[in-house]
Amino acid sequence: MKTILLSSFLLASLVLHGQVYQAKDLTTENLFSENIEGPNVDQKGNLFVVNYLRDGTIGQVKKNGKVELFVTLPEGSIGNSIMFDSIGDFLVADWKGHNILKVNKKNKAISVFSHSDLFNQPNDLTINHAGQLFASDPNWKNGMGKLWRIDQNGSVTLLNDEMGTTNGIELSPDEKILYVNESVQRKIWAFDLRNGNISNKRLLIEFPDFGLDGMKCDQAGNLYVARHGKGVIAVISSQGQVLREIALKGKKVSNLIFGGKDGKTCYATLQDRKCVETFQVEIAGKKWKIK
Repeated sequence: MKTILLSSFLLASLVLHGQVYQAKDLTTENLFSENIEGPNVDQKGNLFVVNYLRDGTIGQVKKNGKVELFVTLPEGSIGNSIMFDSIGDFLVADWKGHNILKVNKKNKAISVFSHSDLFNQPNDLTINHAGQLFASDPNWKNGMGKLWRIDQNGSVTLLNDEMGTTNGIELSPDEKILYVNESVQRKIWAFDLRNGNISNKRLLIEFPDFGLDGMKCDQAGNLYVARHGKGVIAVISSQGQVLREIALKGKKVSNLIFGGKDGKTCYATLQDRKCVETFQVEIAGKKWKIK
């Protein structure tokens, strides 16, 4: 009981003194291209972000905010999202090449994990414990989008081709719900997910203004959604209620990821500032197991 009370007191103190939900710079400005996106944290806690210095690269961001070139993608490829498979290899949504690329974590060899001429521009990724990858695939020109499942052998299955500009995509902590947002239409949809297939499409929430971009879940099932143009991360409950908005220094926030030792550090990518901002939260990201 004393431990719980002490933890509550410390958390209240952090909130009172502005150390929770207060954004600060991790990197300096203008280190990335305007397509900075796809942050993710590997099994060792290393942070990686696409389009360091120029399009078509992946940078590794150190704890002190310094950035190093990790790998350069093949000519003509530009990454938009990074996801890690069960052994820690990189799966990268290559929107320009219409691919999902695989980067070997040990030797940095790059191969095409999946390709389809039916891909528009693979945008964001999420992965389940069975190793199935789910990808949003917008067509920005005509305001439409698709949703794909990509199995461990690289085969693709079209789950839905009648959506708006699909962008952010995320699984609930129990992997029973797949969330997908539409940037231009400003809607977030929820699907029931079973055996890699979706059903029971329903509207979780619709916004009156600004765009939607990447989103991630915490352990409680709340969605942290990048509000592109507004410069906030909106925290939305699984019932579709806006719980809070976390203000960032930049306006064009494109994506975020949970990290740090306890999963309570968030890293957000800002396209107008071309840098990474960071802030602390109360609830860890979904992949940090509750102890």
